Amino acid sequence: MSAVQALIILQARFGSSRLPGKVLAELDGVALVVHCLRRLSAAAVGEVCLATTTRADDDEVAAAGHREGTRVFRGGVDDVLGRFAAASAGFAGAFVIRATADNPAVDIEAAARVLEHLAGGADYVVETGLPYGCAVEGIRLDVMRQADTLAVDAHDREHVTPWIKARPDAFRVVTPPAPGALARPDLRFTIDTPADLAYMRRVLREARAGASTVALHDIIAAADRVAQQDGAA
Repeated sequence: MSAVQALIILQARFGSSRLPGKVLAELDGVALVVHCLRRLSAAAVGEVCLATTTRADDDEVAAAGHREGTRVFRGGVDDVLGRFAAASAGFAGAFVIRATADNPAVDIEAAARVLEHLAGGADYVVETGLPYGCAVEGIRLDVMRQADTLAVDAHDREHVTPWIKARPDAFRVVTPPAPGALARPDLRFTIDTPADLAYMRRVLREARAGASTVALHDIIAAADRVAQQDGAA
């Protein structure tokens, strides 16, 4: 595992146009946002910060983070890039890991792999080929702060990293392939809809070993068993 330390920022908010309140929905008896916090903490590559909004409906999201012992930062609703920059104020390290709270199967080992590339000189890193919803993004902190200073488009500010990815001549953008056993882009492990939530509940129940810490390869195997069950029905 990488010894490089990073600030892992998990963005989360209660509001969702397709599935309001999904970050507090329970999977295997644990709120979605808590699954994400625990898996990111298990990466053991640095501090985890939950970045949510100042809206009243995010009070419980913030409370969930506090109950986990996670540092919580609250900022603007739509300017997520600004929220990330403010959440990182005072952090003395060089790297930020971005994760989102709709991904209960985020790969525990992904942050360490991404950090190896950042430590090797990359400005932005995201792996390709993992099941959808299992990757994290790695960013040099000074590059993220540059984006916060210069990005003006609403899309760039809402999604944090597009401004950087759109400038490969200015920044070293690295997109390494996922490790072979985890390269399953045919699988979708994110939650945007009620159907996604129902599916991930099945998969995590099938995984059995404790969804907050079970390895991604075991979740993939559980998803394959679910598919076999559906095929036999």
